[in-house]
Amino acid sequence: MAILGQIRNRPWLLMGVIALALLAFLVNPDSIDKVFGKNPDVLGKVNGEKITREEFNDQLFVLQQQAEQQGQPKNGLEEQAWQLLVQSKLIKQQFDKMGFEMTDDYFWSQIQYDQMFAQNKQFFDEKGNFKTQELKKQVEELKTTSAEGYNQWLKTRKSVEYRIMARQVFANISTGITTGKKEAEELMKERDQMADIDFVKVDYTSYLQKNNIKVKTEDLADYIKQHPVMFKAEASRNIGIAFFPSQPSAADDAAAQKEITKIFSGGTDASGGKENFQNTTNDSMFVMANSDMPFNNQYLKPNQLPQAIQSQIATAAVGQTFGPYKEQNFYVVSKLLGKKTSDSTLSRHILIAFKGSPAGEGVTRSKEAAKKLADSVGAIVKANPAKFTEFLKLSSDPNSAAQGGSLGWTTPETPFVPEFLTYLANNPKGATGVVETQFGYHIINIEDKKPGALGYKVANVVKAIKASDATEADVDKKARRFIQQVQGKSFNDFVNIAKKGNYQFSNPKSAKRFDGQLQGLGTEKDGDILAWAFDKKRTKGDTEFFTVDGTGDKIVVYLNGKQEKGLADPESVRDQIEVVVKNKLAAKQISDKITAAKASGLDQIAKLFATTKQSAQVNLLNPSVAGSMEPKVAGAAFGVKKSQLSKPVEGGTGVYVLIKKNETVNKQPGDLKQFTESVTQRSAGMFGQSWLKSLQDNAEIDDYRIEIWNKLGNQQ
Repeated sequence: MAILGQIRNRPWLLMGVIALALLAFLVNPDSIDKVFGKNPDVLGKVNGEKITREEFNDQLFVLQQQAEQQGQPKNGLEEQAWQLLVQSKLIKQQFDKMGFEMTDDYFWSQIQYDQMFAQNKQFFDEKGNFKTQELKKQVEELKTTSAEGYNQWLKTRKSVEYRIMARQVFANISTGITTGKKEAEELMKERDQMADIDFVKVDYTSYLQKNNIKVKTEDLADYIKQHPVMFKAEASRNIGIAFFPSQPSAADDAAAQKEITKIFSGGTDASGGKENFQNTTNDSMFVMANSDMPFNNQYLKPNQLPQAIQSQIATAAVGQTFGPYKEQNFYVVSKLLGKKTSDSTLSRHILIAFKGSPAGEGVTRSKEAAKKLADSVGAIVKANPAKFTEFLKLSSDPNSAAQGGSLGWTTPETPFVPEFLTYLANNPKGATGVVETQFGYHIINIEDKKPGALGYKVANVVKAIKASDATEADVDKKARRFIQQVQGKSFNDFVNIAKKGNYQFSNPKSAKRFDGQLQGLGTEKDGDILAWAFDKKRTKGDTEFFTVDGTGDKIVVYLNGKQEKGLADPESVRDQIEVVVKNKLAAKQISDKITAAKASGLDQIAKLFATTKQSAQVNLLNPSVAGSMEPKVAGAAFGVKKSQLSKPVEGGTGVYVLIKKNETVNKQPGDLKQFTESVTQRSAGMFGQSWLKSLQDNAEIDDYRIEIWNKLGNQQ
């Protein structure tokens, strides 16, 4: 089961370009059906195609496994998973429309090109052929031997199928992207055509420093109405958060230090005060009984040890103790239990595989025959190491055989199987022996050894500095006093009181129901806060109090706004667009002043705004003007008559007025065919994601999650 073992041992492989996942509703569907008008097992639809709860449950597992493997939080994946699932449905619909069908034969013919398999040599033989039949055989064996393993394979297969469909759809669409001759000729003309201009720029930043412009809510709303596609919004909430961490006090710190000192040199209560860390004769058991962290039996490099003892460990004697010392939120005492050299070893091997072993592709010998052969060859090589190369033709490891069987220099950290590393560690230079691993029987010859860095085994007793009951009570008192102060008050009052009290404040302005985590917070209560904020009973100005389980942290939240599905609420996107809108308001003022002045030349305009006249050469395809990309200015340069003063041009960084002096042609190297191909390639590279976004923008997507969740909440 080597290949499928790769999948089971690496759950992160299950995540691809198109992944599926979402919320698991742990409620009996039979009881819910009596309450809901909608089927609670259907969480949404994409162009009429159902998104089922089962799909979400299966794929949430995939995303959680990936997050766990990468050391990332497993919560907060719901919204990401929803979007990925919607995209997967859209891709499948396009795949079907193109007349393709995901048959079993098609799947197996394409699986070798999938990113999960194509980059893993384990799935290919020495000639580069994909091990299709071997993988099929292992799947069939799973079907009868492991229901859990087979079920995981089915989930894996579904993910792979969506990636295969996505690759096929994008390949077909990209093929249809072309650049016409007339289009290419026009683009080449624009590339080579240059305009020399004189201009005056009234910079927005400079203008606004002298002229205070306030952006009102209606200004934001007008901009949003002018750009509705950019501001299509899902349902969201504007939430104010005051966070009261239950941090240990100075008294709590002193208590933890006193406790670790007693364990270190006094005596534990369990021993009647007789046994401490310095005199104990069973360090591992002592750590297990008295430490907040488990005993580590490994030998570590100095830089893997607590920072406080790294510089002392090299000269310390075995049995020497250190501490107490402080590491972040812990007090620690340490004892050096042992030192060991980590040798580097130069070795070579001959692998005798057998039928059914991972390296046994095409091998017919039994395991017994392989052992007999390996023992025979091993005895010969042990007696005369010079004969080693004569038997390389028997090795089932062609890569090392091509190098004379050499595996190069290795250390105990080298990712070899344990049996192989154990032999290298326990035998001297010149030794030869036969070792069995999952791959077969290895005839190993140790060619050389050299000492490496020392490793250290250290016992650590760790005591976390925790908030006491008294500290938690004080935090609770502050948080409850705060919520009493802000109830019924405005959001500005909420913010000002929080800041005056030096409380941690954050304000997620567009939190979505299934975000999982709140920006600026990140606790296990985030999901509960979102559920509270999206409850239909909530109104603007509501407040609530939450306690984080385990830490005792307190959270006070304020509902500052409700954004339903549609155009974005202006204030919720103020941070994103205020600068743009302010620049537009400034542009209108500047343009009006220029028009009112009836200026006839650039010098007059420059004097009006206390700026200077400049010169530049501009191009339509690369519209850079004085270091800023200004396509409108480049367009005006080619649209205005020579020596004629242009109208004010609203640019990205300021308002421009220009005069064109002349036009020139700067012919660049490359023929029409080369240019056409480069434009086509660039267009094809940019098309995929834009096309997928367009599909999603124009799809009929029904999302029942909030509705179902609210009804579930009402029943609980």
